[in-house]
Amino acid sequence: MALVAGVDSSTQSCKVLIVDSGTGRTIRTGRAPHPHGTEVHPSFWWDALLSAISDAGGLADVSAISIAGQQHGMVLLDADGVVIRDALLWNDTRSAGSADALVAELGAAGLADRSGSVPLASFTITKLRWVRDNEPANAARVAAVALPHDWLSWRLRGYGPTGESPLGPDLEQLATDRSDASGTGYWSPRGEAYDLDLFAAAFGRQAREAGSPGLGAGAGGPAGRHVILPRVAAPSDIIGTVHAGQAGGRKVVVGAGAGDNAAGALGLGATDGDMVISLGTSGTVFASTPAAANDPSGTVAGFADAGGRFLPIAVTLNAARVLSSVAGLLGTTLDGLAELALAAQPGSGGVVLVPYFEGERTPNLPLATASFHGLSIASTTRENIARAAIEGMLCGLADGLDAVAGTGAAVQRLLLIGGAAQSAAVQAVAGQVFSTPVTVPEPGEYVARGAAVQAAWALSGTRPGWDLGTFAAPVTDHRPEIREQYGRVAVRCR
Repeated sequence: MALVAGVDSSTQSCKVLIVDSGTGRTIRTGRAPHPHGTEVHPSFWWDALLSAISDAGGLADVSAISIAGQQHGMVLLDADGVVIRDALLWNDTRSAGSADALVAELGAAGLADRSGSVPLASFTITKLRWVRDNEPANAARVAAVALPHDWLSWRLRGYGPTGESPLGPDLEQLATDRSDASGTGYWSPRGEAYDLDLFAAAFGRQAREAGSPGLGAGAGGPAGRHVILPRVAAPSDIIGTVHAGQAGGRKVVVGAGAGDNAAGALGLGATDGDMVISLGTSGTVFASTPAAANDPSGTVAGFADAGGRFLPIAVTLNAARVLSSVAGLLGTTLDGLAELALAAQPGSGGVVLVPYFEGERTPNLPLATASFHGLSIASTTRENIARAAIEGMLCGLADGLDAVAGTGAAVQRLLLIGGAAQSAAVQAVAGQVFSTPVTVPEPGEYVARGAAVQAAWALSGTRPGWDLGTFAAPVTDHRPEIREQYGRVAVRCR
């Protein structure tokens, strides 16, 4: 069978999987790091993509590729295809005030109805408002607004700044997909189209979708010109081919790409009744549903998925890094943290960690900090502190799960993924925090795997169904007192 490539350009790194399109078997892999920070110049992502492809053995025998990427990141381009400023990432909270201003102007219920979500600091729309208000010179140069995955797809196809790319700065060639577009805050899952009035309300400029008519050619000069937004491709679309210089002369088709969580759902084959909990840099809880969600409270974002359905999602800014931070505090490794946590009793002796180390998105507390509670001479042990870190991380996600279920998503099985899901302590505590059975799939790069599903879909015209292996099935030993204790403390921190 043909080989396809799936890419996960995440906050921390770029991963590439080369996969047999018939069986889903991984043939080889590649990886390259990304720099730390909440704003990053996209050139680092491009360099990492090329390095990861090379590390995976190149594309000389590959027939299709698709790129999944971190959502919300704001890539601003001028008329020459030059990146105007470092991209503000999903975890950059400087636009919290801009989010508040948009909600005050347009109303939470109206925004949720139009875009499926109430914008928070992480969303692209709030970052655009921040740039408009704080960097007017940069705002005036903007000719196009892209997201990380569609900017990388554009570059891989040969487009980019003059002198750096073989095909030059053709902004009309920018393309994205419905899942990533739905995370901007100015695309409507219900209407399957950009809400251009929302864009204009945020940025003060009119916009148009690439390939559609508008004022001028989208140049960034006079502020009256339309800003170009990437064309929204269908899930199985081919948006172009990898430029020959990157493909060893072979024709390699490029799929539409996706937002990271939507690609993860594709890679898992998530369907009705599945709730996915991902423990990465951020924590996410999402489901694949047949109908769009609309939560005017803003807790659940009503995104689209990468397969033609919808992806209600709740996100916490603090997940796996909670464990690494507390492990460092205790002077141990992640394995050592797990051993300590397993030696403590459920409820951690009354110790509660409210883990808002990086502020928080669910609940919407961008300026919050983390705090320990319930410490006494008797309870302040390394074991209790270690277990409180795991309980705090999972209880925050359990609140998100309740919110997603509250939009109508069925909950019959929890799929626990991400590096932290491999921890025996995390698995054991998950079986006590959640009342629904938990399954831990075989370790894998499910975002990159989902992008490979999309590449295979674009190549053949048929969505593949690859088997999903199980790594662990923790015992369901629901202990409601863990969440009750956490809830009493967390509510005081809001």
